[in-house]
Amino acid sequence: MTSTPGAPGAGAPEGRKRDDAGAGLLRSAVRRDLVDTLANLPSTQRDEGLTAQELSGRVGLHVTTVRFHLEQLVDAGLLAARSVRSPGAGRPSKKYLVAPGSLDAPPREESLTRLAELLAQSFTARTPDGDALTPEQAGAAWAHAHATDLIGQVTTTDPATTAGAWLSKVGAMVDVLRSWGYTPAVRTQDDGRTADVDIVRCPFLDLARDRPEVVCGVHRGLMRGTLEVLGEHDAELSLTPFVEPTRCTAHVTTRTPFVPAGGTS
Repeated sequence: MTSTPGAPGAGAPEGRKRDDAGAGLLRSAVRRDLVDTLANLPSTQRDEGLTAQELSGRVGLHVTTVRFHLEQLVDAGLLAARSVRSPGAGRPSKKYLVAPGSLDAPPREESLTRLAELLAQSFTARTPDGDALTPEQAGAAWAHAHATDLIGQVTTTDPATTAGAWLSKVGAMVDVLRSWGYTPAVRTQDDGRTADVDIVRCPFLDLARDRPEVVCGVHRGLMRGTLEVLGEHDAELSLTPFVEPTRCTAHVTTRTPFVPAGGTS
């Protein structure tokens, strides 16, 4: 299937417009869920994809709602759709799959350039006491300046009081890490109060082995700064580097009490 994107804006390349549109679409939890479901299919099924009806059963939404979001994701170039003939004389089924290259991490060179720019700025920026920023402070400053460009306008800066609200903020933090080229995976424990974020395919792996205080500091700063933008100033955050040769794990815990089960925030 060939999709026809909208006309690019004046002075904006079509590819960039499609990238921006895709980033905006993924601010929706429903659309992120659809893309994540397709991206995490077993390898034998990922290239085949799922129908809107099959996705409807997996995400728990009406098929009409699912189909509406799927078509938007196809138009933005994040998903692809293909027709599959069914046995018999019925109409072909449409299956959706992640578009090749649409979810690739930023090129390593782009990630390294971003890190170099951040560290260069840290030499000239100063804390209120006049000291140069540490790598963690520089990472947090970057998040304060740019996180909303990636996760959308923050609608509330109140600390999360339910496991779902907390996990949505952790998800936004993961989106920021992805924009840097990290590949995070999230697990929860303590009734959802703690999120363990595994980081693999670090784009700065060689530098991290030589200078972990720099790379891990920036990494912590990106996470802490994003949580602060989202109103989670008191969250506990720790990072264990090289749990495995290519995996680090961050532990993020909210200190805010959750409302009792059955209560309201």
